[in-house]
Amino acid sequence: MSKSAPFVWLDGKLVPWAEATIHVATEAVLRGENVFEGIRAYWSEKHQQLFAFRHADHIARLRQGAKIMRMWIPYTDAEIEAASLDLLRACGYRGQVHYRPVAYFDFGNLTDYLPDEIRTGFFILAFEMPTTKSVREGIRSCVSTWRRNSDLASPSRVKAGSNYHNSRLAYVEARLNGFGVPVMLNAAGKVAEGPGSCFMMVRKGQLITPPITADILESITRETLIELARNELGLPVVERDIDRSELYICDEAFFCGSGHEVTPVNSIDHYDVGEGRPGPITRRIQQLYFDVVEGDVPKYRHWLTPVYA
Repeated sequence: MSKSAPFVWLDGKLVPWAEATIHVATEAVLRGENVFEGIRAYWSEKHQQLFAFRHADHIARLRQGAKIMRMWIPYTDAEIEAASLDLLRACGYRGQVHYRPVAYFDFGNLTDYLPDEIRTGFFILAFEMPTTKSVREGIRSCVSTWRRNSDLASPSRVKAGSNYHNSRLAYVEARLNGFGVPVMLNAAGKVAEGPGSCFMMVRKGQLITPPITADILESITRETLIELARNELGLPVVERDIDRSELYICDEAFFCGSGHEVTPVNSIDHYDVGEGRPGPITRRIQQLYFDVVEGDVPKYRHWLTPVYA
């Protein structure tokens, strides 16, 4: 993913990348006090259009996280959508894009939350993010020694910057041990998700994924794939707890999310998943997902917001 862009939308206006700054003393910098979304936009060569995928659903989730954090977002949904599209157009993107609306706390104290105590700022970042080699070829995964955030401590359903310290610990450990995205267990020892992505597996023709009560993000990509698998592919989908040992005997597995899209898992803890390569059901789900996000399935065009006129 690119680490820069022509413009950033910051507190009500487009500004050049180098001028998009906030002070080091803000609560967002000092304590990671922000909530954000990661949203994909896909360029369709066929339709000559950039489509933002399920933008409204992401903003609804942003507000859900802000509510739990007692954070007041100073813009309407329509204003956030207009700002997002203005940014994408200003950057002139004609490819795959990842954009991030972020609400953050400005100067204040740890106990501040009322609008007259602390200002809530807002910015949007947008980067080019092509599909990775891992999505095409699959990854080697492992079970992390780090447990997923508990809902009783730092709820994983809140997409907050501070929660990603937990994700970083798991990612770095996996990388040091020669693996890609790891599987994280929750405090009960059941499969939760990957850092920044949900987990799905196939056993005996069923698509199985942990429930939203397993300390996971209420993933929009996960919700999308459940609907597509049931309604378009005729796959039985089961939401239930998954034991660690089940990971070693599943037929197929993959991570899903706006960033990871549909990333096949070839092995977990050196156990081959199926034949050790992306499986046929995973490939079918992958292809359908990309057909939908690129605007080639009319039934699901309501999920897409065109960026260019």
